Amino acid sequence: MADNETKLPAPLTSLSARLLVLTIFFVMVAEFLIWAPSVSRFRKAYLEEHVVRAHLSTLAFEAIPKEAIDRKLEETLLDHAEAYGIVLKGPERRALMASSDMPPKVSTVVDLRKGSFLMWIRQAFDTLVQEDNRILRVIGMSPKSPNITVEVVMDEMPMREAMYEFSRRILNLSIVISLFTAGLVYVTLRWLMVRPMQKITRSIQDFRQAPEDATRDLRPGNRTDEIGVTERELAKMQGELRHALRQQTRLATLGAAIAKINHDLRNSLATAVLAFDKLASVDDPEVKRVLPRLYNAIDKAVNLCSQTLNYASDAMPALKPDRFHLQEVIAEAAAAFREPDDEGRMLTVLNKVDFLIEMTADRTQLFRVFSNLFRNAQEAGAETITITASWESKHTIIEIVDDGPGFTMRARERLFQPFAGSSKDGGTGLGLVIVRDILKAHGGDIELLDDGEPTGVTFRIVMPRRRAQAA
Repeated sequence: MADNETKLPAPLTSLSARLLVLTIFFVMVAEFLIWAPSVSRFRKAYLEEHVVRAHLSTLAFEAIPKEAIDRKLEETLLDHAEAYGIVLKGPERRALMASSDMPPKVSTVVDLRKGSFLMWIRQAFDTLVQEDNRILRVIGMSPKSPNITVEVVMDEMPMREAMYEFSRRILNLSIVISLFTAGLVYVTLRWLMVRPMQKITRSIQDFRQAPEDATRDLRPGNRTDEIGVTERELAKMQGELRHALRQQTRLATLGAAIAKINHDLRNSLATAVLAFDKLASVDDPEVKRVLPRLYNAIDKAVNLCSQTLNYASDAMPALKPDRFHLQEVIAEAAAAFREPDDEGRMLTVLNKVDFLIEMTADRTQLFRVFSNLFRNAQEAGAETITITASWESKHTIIEIVDDGPGFTMRARERLFQPFAGSSKDGGTGLGLVIVRDILKAHGGDIELLDDGEPTGVTFRIVMPRRRAQAA
């Protein structure tokens, strides 16, 4: 078990810090999206206000008797309106007020009577990025008399400075809002998510360091959200894993003891076989009658010990994938069953696999797969095995059908369990377990198909058609 402890992330690189930065960023983005139309609206309102002031100045100018008007009063009114000149156009009249220092040229014309939302935003940004003072000619309608048009010639610089001041106020407010919002989000997420996740992480670390220590189990709370479900599932998983580890340790100890006992027992049985060989030369009818049955019993015991030892010490060798015809491997495995076994049982293998079907796998291991399947079928009492294969999408499908007596319901439930899936007396049930281990090492699998018939067995092998990699 690893004894090194995984350190939790530093505060600046933690999830909370990232959430804090992201919150500030998103709030500032939202504030920018609010500021852009706001500053454009501020600019338009600024210009409309100057149009109103210019109109009021012309009205005051017209209300004074002509003999009382002088140049100084006119410039005072223009200075109050912050304009170089004002033109008032109506259906029946036209008034002009001009300063003595009129600018030589108008840079931009701004018509307040027309325009769109995006146009006002674009013009606002155009004003903000200017460095020099431009002369604007602003055209607008009189707020009290819609049939009167007011034109104002004015500087852009004061308006730009007012827009900058407005933007600074928006920026300061945005910073305060973003920090306040980010702080609330930070505290809330740390309380609701980060602290529970740190608790879960520490529990996982403690379990990894000492899985046998039950005092380090996570104590789930009463939360009903996803984190509460995670805490309860983790606590349940830790308990189940601890129980499984204890059982695995006991089984490993027991397995080592059984392997040693089997080793010694096999040696003792081998000595007994030599003694039976000497008894075979005794000319006694009773000995000759009993001797074969005793010999078969000891032979089965030796085979059982050998299979148990092989399974306990057998590690899957490194796969050596090669490309070959599936039909050839099946034929090689079937060749070993052309002769009757010790009990006189014959097995006929009908190899109906198309020669064009190729596979990329470990040929020797696949030979073991078919040999084990054929041997199991023969020992179960089957006389004929039919093998077919086909390609489906990205897999090779192989079906092995025999005419044996089939499996009982109990045997079906424990078919791929070692020492529990045998359907015959004296069997270990390791044949199919080894078959499945080999196929899974290749990325495939085997399953028993239930065709509803009381007799016969059908196995389906699924192997990937991709190129096998050496394990």
